[in-house]
Amino acid sequence: MVSRRGATDDLTEAVTALIPAAGRSSRMGTCKPLLHLGEETVLERVIGIARQAGIGTVLAVLGHDADLLLPVLARHNVRGVINPDYEQGMFSSLRVGIRHLDRNCPAFFLMPADMPLIRPDTLRRLLTAYRAGAPDILVCRPRYGNRRGHPPLISTALVSDLLVHDGAGGLRTLLARFESATRNVDVEDPGILIDLDTPVDLTTCRRLTPAVTFDRPFVAGSANRKGH
Repeated sequence: MVSRRGATDDLTEAVTALIPAAGRSSRMGTCKPLLHLGEETVLERVIGIARQAGIGTVLAVLGHDADLLLPVLARHNVRGVINPDYEQGMFSSLRVGIRHLDRNCPAFFLMPADMPLIRPDTLRRLLTAYRAGAPDILVCRPRYGNRRGHPPLISTALVSDLLVHDGAGGLRTLLARFESATRNVDVEDPGILIDLDTPVDLTTCRRLTPAVTFDRPFVAGSANRKGH
Protein backbone atom coordinates (compact mmCIF):
# COMPACT_ATOMS: atom_id res chain seq x y z
CA MET A 1 0.00 0.00 0.00
CA VAL A 2 2.90 2.37 0.60
CA SER A 3 3.53 2.87 -3.10
CA ARG A 4 -0.01 3.98 -3.98
CA ARG A 5 -0.88 7.65 -4.40
CA GLY A 6 -4.27 9.20 -4.90
CA ALA A 7 -5.23 12.21 -6.98
CA THR A 8 -3.60 15.37 -5.66
CA ASP A 9 -4.06 19.14 -5.68
CA ASP A 10 -2.02 22.03 -4.33
CA LEU A 11 -3.38 21.79 -0.77
CA THR A 12 -3.00 18.03 -0.59
CA GLU A 13 0.59 18.26 -1.80
CA ALA A 14 1.41 21.06 0.64
CA VAL A 15 0.15 19.51 3.89
CA THR A 16 2.25 17.14 5.99
CA ALA A 17 1.32 13.86 7.61
CA LEU A 18 3.07 13.96 11.00
CA ILE A 19 3.50 10.49 12.50
CA PRO A 20 4.50 10.25 16.19
CA ALA A 21 6.28 6.89 16.55
CA ALA A 22 8.44 7.51 19.60
CA GLY A 23 6.78 5.60 22.44
CA ARG A 24 7.92 2.50 24.32
CA SER A 25 4.93 0.31 23.37
CA SER A 26 4.96 -0.95 26.95
CA ARG A 27 1.45 -2.43 26.89
CA MET A 28 2.15 -4.32 23.68
CA GLY A 29 5.48 -5.63 24.95
CA THR A 30 7.27 -5.03 21.64
CA CYS A 31 7.80 -2.19 19.17
CA LYS A 32 4.32 -1.49 17.77
CA PRO A 33 5.38 0.25 14.55
CA LEU A 34 7.34 -2.86 13.51
CA LEU A 35 4.48 -5.31 14.04
CA HIS A 36 3.13 -6.79 10.83
CA LEU A 37 -0.32 -6.41 9.29
CA GLY A 38 -0.16 -8.74 6.33
CA GLU A 39 2.99 -8.01 4.35
CA GLU A 40 3.43 -4.53 5.82
CA THR A 41 4.54 -3.26 9.19
CA VAL A 42 2.14 -1.04 11.11
CA LEU A 43 4.38 1.95 10.41
CA GLU A 44 4.45 1.18 6.69
CA ARG A 45 0.68 0.94 6.65
CA VAL A 46 0.28 4.37 8.29
CA ILE A 47 2.73 5.85 5.79
CA GLY A 48 0.74 4.17 3.03
CA ILE A 49 -2.54 5.68 4.22
CA ALA A 50 -1.05 9.15 3.86
CA ARG A 51 0.51 8.37 0.49
CA GLN A 52 -2.67 6.81 -0.88
CA ALA A 53 -4.53 9.99 0.11
CA GLY A 54 -1.99 11.95 -1.93
CA ILE A 55 -0.29 13.72 0.97
CA GLY A 56 2.87 15.39 -0.29
CA THR A 57 5.10 15.09 2.78
CA VAL A 58 5.31 12.45 5.50
CA LEU A 59 7.37 13.16 8.63
CA ALA A 60 7.89 10.68 11.48
CA VAL A 61 9.02 11.53 15.00
CA LEU A 62 11.07 8.79 16.61
CA GLY A 63 12.41 8.10 20.09
CA HIS A 64 12.47 4.62 21.61
CA ASP A 65 13.79 2.05 19.11
CA ALA A 66 14.67 4.81 16.65
CA ASP A 67 17.58 2.75 15.34
CA LEU A 68 15.12 0.03 14.30
CA LEU A 69 12.64 2.40 12.67
CA LEU A 70 15.00 4.61 10.68
CA PRO A 71 15.70 1.88 8.07
CA VAL A 72 11.95 1.49 7.50
CA LEU A 73 11.63 5.22 6.88
CA ALA A 74 14.62 5.19 4.53
CA ARG A 75 13.07 2.44 2.41
CA HIS A 76 10.03 4.62 1.83
CA ASN A 77 11.75 7.98 1.50
CA VAL A 78 10.25 9.32 4.72
CA ARG A 79 12.13 11.79 6.88
CA GLY A 80 12.57 10.94 10.55
CA VAL A 81 13.42 13.31 13.40
CA ILE A 82 14.32 12.37 16.95
CA ASN A 83 12.45 13.38 20.10
CA PRO A 84 14.95 13.09 22.97
CA ASP A 85 12.12 13.69 25.46
CA TYR A 86 9.79 10.96 24.18
CA GLU A 87 9.24 9.70 27.73
CA GLN A 88 7.11 12.82 28.28
CA GLY A 89 4.44 11.51 25.92
CA MET A 90 3.02 12.13 22.47
CA PHE A 91 2.60 15.88 22.91
CA SER A 92 6.36 16.21 23.22
CA SER A 93 6.70 14.42 19.87
CA LEU A 94 4.12 16.74 18.36
CA ARG A 95 6.17 19.74 19.41
CA VAL A 96 9.33 18.24 17.91
CA GLY A 97 7.53 17.46 14.69
CA ILE A 98 6.00 20.88 14.11
CA ARG A 99 9.42 22.47 14.53
CA HIS A 100 10.46 20.53 11.43
CA LEU A 101 7.49 21.39 9.20
CA ASP A 102 8.25 23.12 5.93
CA ARG A 103 7.82 26.87 6.21
CA ASN A 104 5.17 26.77 3.45
CA CYS A 105 3.17 23.96 5.05
CA PRO A 106 -0.41 25.25 5.59
CA ALA A 107 -1.64 22.41 7.81
CA PHE A 108 -0.72 18.97 9.09
CA PHE A 109 -2.39 15.70 9.96
CA LEU A 110 -1.48 14.15 13.30
CA MET A 111 -1.40 10.43 12.49
CA PRO A 112 -0.33 8.24 15.45
CA ALA A 113 1.80 5.30 14.37
CA ASP A 114 -0.47 2.87 16.22
CA MET A 115 -3.65 3.67 14.25
CA PRO A 116 -3.29 1.70 11.00
CA LEU A 117 -6.98 1.24 10.11
CA ILE A 118 -7.81 4.82 9.11
CA ARG A 119 -9.14 5.03 5.56
CA PRO A 120 -7.34 7.27 3.05
CA ASP A 121 -10.72 8.69 2.05
CA THR A 122 -11.07 10.09 5.58
CA LEU A 123 -8.00 12.25 4.97
CA ARG A 124 -9.44 13.39 1.66
CA ARG A 125 -12.72 14.38 3.31
CA LEU A 126 -10.89 16.35 5.99
CA LEU A 127 -8.92 18.19 3.32
CA THR A 128 -12.13 19.03 1.48
CA ALA A 129 -13.69 20.42 4.66
CA TYR A 130 -10.55 22.38 5.49
CA ARG A 131 -10.42 23.90 2.01
CA ALA A 132 -14.10 24.88 2.16
CA GLY A 133 -13.78 26.44 5.61
CA ALA A 134 -10.55 28.38 5.18
CA PRO A 135 -9.49 30.77 6.59
CA ASP A 136 -12.03 30.61 9.43
CA ILE A 137 -11.60 26.89 10.12
CA LEU A 138 -8.31 26.03 11.84
CA VAL A 139 -8.99 22.40 12.78
CA CYS A 140 -10.92 19.62 11.04
CA ARG A 141 -11.63 16.49 13.06
CA PRO A 142 -13.10 13.19 11.84
CA ARG A 143 -16.17 11.91 13.64
CA TYR A 144 -17.70 8.44 13.61
CA GLY A 145 -20.76 7.48 15.62
CA ASN A 146 -20.72 10.91 17.29
CA ARG A 147 -17.16 10.34 18.56
CA ARG A 148 -14.18 12.29 17.32
CA GLY A 149 -10.93 10.51 16.57
CA HIS A 150 -7.68 10.73 14.61
CA PRO A 151 -6.24 12.20 12.55
CA PRO A 152 -7.08 15.86 13.16
CA LEU A 153 -6.05 18.25 10.41
CA ILE A 154 -4.52 21.27 12.12
CA SER A 155 -3.64 24.63 10.61
CA THR A 156 -0.05 25.75 11.09
CA ALA A 157 -1.55 29.02 12.30
CA LEU A 158 -1.73 27.17 15.64
CA VAL A 159 1.97 26.24 15.75
CA SER A 160 2.90 29.04 18.14
CA ASP A 161 0.08 28.01 20.49
CA LEU A 162 1.21 24.38 20.33
CA LEU A 163 4.79 25.31 21.12
CA VAL A 164 3.96 27.38 24.19
CA HIS A 165 1.38 24.94 25.58
CA ASP A 166 2.82 23.20 28.64
CA GLY A 167 1.41 19.86 27.56
CA ALA A 168 -1.08 19.57 30.43
CA GLY A 169 -4.10 17.68 29.14
CA GLY A 170 -2.33 16.98 25.87
CA LEU A 171 -3.53 18.09 22.46
CA ARG A 172 -7.18 17.73 23.42
CA THR A 173 -6.92 20.53 25.97
CA LEU A 174 -5.17 22.83 23.54
CA LEU A 175 -7.64 22.21 20.72
CA ALA A 176 -10.57 22.83 23.07
CA ARG A 177 -9.54 26.49 23.06
CA PHE A 178 -10.27 26.61 19.33
CA GLU A 179 -13.61 24.80 19.29
CA SER A 180 -15.30 27.71 17.52
CA ALA A 181 -12.77 27.34 14.68
CA THR A 182 -13.17 23.55 14.49
CA ARG A 183 -15.22 21.62 11.95
CA ASN A 184 -16.31 18.07 12.71
CA VAL A 185 -16.39 15.88 9.61
CA ASP A 186 -18.62 12.80 9.73
CA VAL A 187 -16.98 9.75 8.16
CA GLU A 188 -17.91 6.11 7.73
CA ASP A 189 -14.63 5.05 9.26
CA PRO A 190 -14.46 3.36 12.67
CA GLY A 191 -10.71 3.16 12.13
CA ILE A 192 -10.42 6.73 13.42
CA LEU A 193 -11.18 5.32 16.89
CA ILE A 194 -9.10 2.13 16.83
CA ASP A 195 -5.51 1.97 18.00
CA LEU A 196 -3.05 -0.78 18.86
CA ASP A 197 -2.27 -0.97 22.55
CA THR A 198 -2.34 -4.67 23.41
CA PRO A 199 -1.89 -8.07 21.72
CA VAL A 200 -5.68 -8.42 21.62
CA ASP A 201 -5.89 -5.17 19.63
CA LEU A 202 -3.29 -6.53 17.22
CA THR A 203 -5.31 -9.68 16.61
CA THR A 204 -8.40 -7.62 15.84
CA CYS A 205 -6.52 -5.27 13.54
CA ARG A 206 -5.06 -8.21 11.61
CA ARG A 207 -8.55 -9.60 11.14
CA LEU A 208 -9.86 -6.25 9.88
CA THR A 209 -6.92 -5.27 7.68
CA PRO A 210 -8.18 -6.86 4.40
CA ALA A 211 -11.40 -4.85 4.68
CA VAL A 212 -9.55 -1.52 4.42
CA THR A 213 -6.76 -2.41 2.01
CA PHE A 214 -8.58 -0.89 -0.97
CA ASP A 215 -10.28 1.93 0.92
CA ARG A 216 -13.49 0.03 1.62
CA PRO A 217 -15.50 0.64 4.79
CA PHE A 218 -15.57 -2.05 7.44
CA VAL A 219 -17.34 -2.90 10.66
CA ALA A 220 -15.14 -2.45 13.71
CA GLY A 221 -14.55 -5.30 16.08
CA SER A 222 -13.41 -5.26 19.66
CA ALA A 223 -10.13 -3.39 19.25
CA ASN A 224 -9.28 -0.58 21.61
CA ARG A 225 -11.13 2.62 20.75
CA LYS A 226 -10.12 6.22 21.26
CA GLY A 227 -11.99 9.45 20.78
CA HIS A 228 -14.50 11.65 22.46
